[in-house]
Parts: sequence; structure tokens; C-alpha cells
Amino acid sequence: MNDLIAGDIARFSERIEKVMAGFSSRIVGQAYVGQRLIMALIADGHVLLEGLPGLAKTTAIKTIGELTGLRFSRIQFTPDLLPADVTGTQIYDPKQGTFHVRKGPLFSNLVLADEINRAPAKVQSALLEAMQERQITIGGETFILEQPFLVMATQNPVEQEGTYPLPEAQVDRFMFKVKVGYGTERDEMEMLKRAGSGNLSEALKPLLSRSDIIEARQLVSRIRVSDKVHQYIVSLVFATREPARYKAPELASLIETGASPRASLFLEKASRVNAMLQGRDFVTPQDVKDVAMDVLRHRITLSYAAEAESMVTDHVIKKIMDRVEVP
Repeated sequence: MNDLIAGDIARFSERIEKVMAGFSSRIVGQAYVGQRLIMALIADGHVLLEGLPGLAKTTAIKTIGELTGLRFSRIQFTPDLLPADVTGTQIYDPKQGTFHVRKGPLFSNLVLADEINRAPAKVQSALLEAMQERQITIGGETFILEQPFLVMATQNPVEQEGTYPLPEAQVDRFMFKVKVGYGTERDEMEMLKRAGSGNLSEALKPLLSRSDIIEARQLVSRIRVSDKVHQYIVSLVFATREPARYKAPELASLIETGASPRASLFLEKASRVNAMLQGRDFVTPQDVKDVAMDVLRHRITLSYAAEAESMVTDHVIKKIMDRVEVP
């Protein structure tokens, strides 16, 4: 390993450990969520969190905002939400006889899109431009969003009344889809103790700056990925499209559509970040395995046959990872 990059990786990994310690001091039992948010922030991706109410999804991204000193905004998605409520609008000034732009909550570094599947298609389209192009158009004028920019969206996996299915094009823009579950009994006991002592309301000091995140992104681009690892990534993605080629013919009837090419790009980028956080300047197949589930689970559409067998996407991905040969 190059001594210069080794020093940079070690220094940044140490900072991330402090950030995660700060995250765990505020939120009990959801360290995995915090790690994925940090990884997405470094990788310039977005995160979709799926979980029941009360699992600290909102508190998680607020905490990341405190620990990074980045601007945070929250948008509560509802069926009557308009695109202008998200992006902003033009306001007429009668004294000057001109229009000026009032920017909406998307003009932040960290955006919480709460219950994203409750908003209609036009709002989803406005959000899609910001997520993919990192820009917002208001009245014919285009504004480039300040970096870093991370959208963390939440959705309830159970309640369906008053919800709109997310367009596949938008779901594909999320780097990770993370399932948030309940903590352990010990976690909940610890949460009660902290709530009783008032520790949950204490402000956290920023441990990671905007310049640190930009520097980390440059560092990630220097992480080495071998041709064999690249082939492994491509094989995993192609196995979701043509499972029979990868010794999994029984999965062909279970998968309606496989992962898009964007899955390969995100798999590689997330693997680089994972390697860096592990203190390495090269990616291993294990790095790919560590991020594959969260990168792939929202990019595969199961068939009616799979639903009839009560099969879920995670089961299919696990079978694929078991069948694809590891270099």
C-alpha cells in the first residue's frame, strides 16, 4: 500500500469511527443505518429507508446533520403536496415589478423525504431531477445544488392507504435501500435509561466538515479495483437478469426484471467506500458482498410466481450470491 494514501485512509477511518460513536451516543441499536448514511454521503448516493414508524429514521439523518455540520431540511410528503412546496417558486414583487425566486427545502445538504410514497407523480418528478442531476429548475432558471447533497427517503412497508408506488426510475436512483428493524431488548432498555437521564436531547458537536467529505470522495477515487473484482460485480448483476447462466435456473421464473447497469456502478462505488472504511486501498470480493444486498434489493422485480411462493427479494439475492463464483 502506498504510504501516502495509507496515511490518508487511516486518518479518515479514525474520523468515521468517532462519527459512528457520536451517532450511537444519540441512537441505540441503529448503527448499521448510520454507517449506510455515511457511506452514501461519501459515495454521493441516496438512501431509501424502509421501516415501521418509531424506529428513529428521522432522528438518524438529523444526527448525521449535527455530526457533519451540514444543512438539514425535512419534507413531510403528503398527497396534496405540490412540486413548488419542494423545489421553491417564483414570487412577484409589486414594488420592483419583477419576480424573485424563493428556494424550497430541497436546497439543503441533507434532505429527509419523509414517507416519500405519499406524494403524487409530479412531486416525485421534481425530486428526481434534484437526485439525479443535482440541480433544480424554477421558472426556466436552473440552480446547481451545493455539494454534498444527500436525500434520505423513508417509507412504511405496511400501510398502503393514501400511498403512490414510487416510479422505477426514481427507485433506481437510490444507492441503498436499507430495511430498518427493531433493536434488541438490551437496546430498548438502554434507550429508556438515556431518555430518563435527558441524554437524548444533548447537542452533538460536528466531527466531519464539508471539506472532509469532499476530500473523502477524492480518496475513494484512488481505491484500486482489480479486473477480477470488476468481473465479480458484473457477474452478480447479470445473474439477476440471466440466472440460468450462473447455475441458478430455478430463479428464472422468480425474477421479472433484473438489476439495471446503474447497479454495477453503485456496487463498485459502495465497495470502494467499504474498503476505505476498513482501512484498505483496494477492494476485495468481500467488500462487494458487504454492500450487495442494500444495492440490489430495490432493483429486482419478482414475478407473480415468486409472490405465490412468498419469496422476497432478499432470498433471491442471497441465492444469487451463493451461486456466483467468487474470484
